Amino acid sequence: MRATMLPLTALIALGAAVITAQDDARFTARSELVLLDVAVTNDRGGFVSGLPADSFRVFEEGRPQKLAFFAEQDAPATIGVLLDSSGSMLVNRDRMIAGITSLAQASNPDDEFLPLVFNERVTRVLNAQPEFTGDPLQLREALTNSLTVSGKTAFYDALSEAIDGVGKGSHERRVVVVLSDGGDNASRMTFDELLEKVQSSNVVIYTIALIDPVALGHNAGALRRLAKVTGGLAFEPKTRDIIGKAFRVIAADIRSRYTLAYEPEDTSSGKVKHVRVLVASPDHKDVKVRTRTGYVAGSFEAPASQSEGTQ
Repeated sequence: MRATMLPLTALIALGAAVITAQDDARFTARSELVLLDVAVTNDRGGFVSGLPADSFRVFEEGRPQKLAFFAEQDAPATIGVLLDSSGSMLVNRDRMIAGITSLAQASNPDDEFLPLVFNERVTRVLNAQPEFTGDPLQLREALTNSLTVSGKTAFYDALSEAIDGVGKGSHERRVVVVLSDGGDNASRMTFDELLEKVQSSNVVIYTIALIDPVALGHNAGALRRLAKVTGGLAFEPKTRDIIGKAFRVIAADIRSRYTLAYEPEDTSSGKVKHVRVLVASPDHKDVKVRTRTGYVAGSFEAPASQSEGTQ
């Protein structure tokens, strides 16, 4: 395995020496490393690129940690797109399809997409095998032919299926982009059960809340919480015209990440460890840091939450 293609799972076996993406390093099984997928942005929300490893400080339970791996990389991802096709989404149908198409066009050329639409049931848009595509035109055509708007809303069940679906993709980086009003009136799963599953996965969730102010049952707060606990972003467009801008920001955010890893002192299984990342930019300007802030020691999957810090 090469450093530039480092898996973004919670714990992997690596050597303890500090590694950067440019090093021709061989990894060994001498230690378990905690990996963090980190976004760093300025006060305008733009990605801060080119930061060296010594700009980052990582703390576990308040104690400083020594970096064992550092990279700024645009690694390919498996991206689930989950579109609400319940009756409340009718007015947003065409803009949702256009936005997903623009997301695919702006993504890493090696990204693969799993399109899903849902009302009270989940429908996999690409019926043929494989269920993933990297072709924006194929993605748009499949959505156009499949996105009929009607029925109730089983959002919790649909997001659970999307998490399972991206887990079957070919890339270690996993993302789900959700377009919905956040309401649910048909799921078997509860929100607490969904949240537990989200926190136990390595999926980053981005949400776009499409709210009809006269409709009942929407829940933008649920969408915000799901994005926050995974280190993603939540958008609540006030007008339909700015939905496309949200997609462009998401595409850039997925591609603009730092990967950090450190060797934990205590690997006792089942213990929740809290992590914080601080960044000191060379020009001394404040930056915002968004990443997971928790993991379960000794576990392959890691609960996650979001933190914004400056230094």
